[in-house]
Order: sequence, then C-alpha cells, then structure tokens
Amino acid sequence: MGKEKDIMDDDADAETLQIVEKTDEEKIALTKIKDDLAQYLDIPLVVNAELGRASITIREVLRLNDGAVLELDKLVGEPMEIFINGLLIARGEVVVVNERFGIRVTDVIDPMEITRQNAGTV
Repeated sequence: MGKEKDIMDDDADAETLQIVEKTDEEKIALTKIKDDLAQYLDIPLVVNAELGRASITIREVLRLNDGAVLELDKLVGEPMEIFINGLLIARGEVVVVNERFGIRVTDVIDPMEITRQNAGTV
C-alpha cells in the first residue's frame, strides 16, 4: 500500500510541524468523510449571543417601562456566550463592525464538552 506524507500545523503558536503518514485506506476514508460532510455545509443554523441573564417575577415584568434597567448576572468585561441551536459553542468579546455589534471569538468550547451538554439535554 502506498503512503503519502502530509505536513500538518501541529501547534500554530509554536509553529512546529509534524509529518503524518496516511495509508491509502485512510485517504479513501477521509475523502468519503469530506464528501458526506459536504451535503450538510449549507444547512442554516440559529446563532445567539447571550450578554447575561436575570431572574425576575411576573410583578417585576409588569413594572418594566421605557427607561427601566434590568440588571444581568454578568459583570462588565466578562465574555459573552455564543450558542448555536441552543448549544454553547464559544465565548467572545463584543466588538463593533461597521456600526453593528459583533463578537470576537476568544474561546471555542471543546467538542467533547458540547457532546456532553447535548447528552444532558436529551
């Protein structure tokens, strides 16, 4: 069986390179995975960013009016949470892009943790 050497970026910060040898079977499997994944790439997802949360009573909701301030549980400077289809996938900081709010991603949640989150909600 033939082998092909690929150079992969092992650690971008340290700029170290690692040589990985792939067998023909591995190359075929990776190609199949890429082909299978391609059919899902254009599926729309709902992305939400959460600034913070508050727990209030119905009485307090009824008292809300223009100018009312609702205190949230997050402190100034704490990262916002980014959810995709209800699952926490990342955290980031608020930025302004062309007069619109955006989020600079500062921490991507480990996929295994996302899997554990999802398992806990089912």
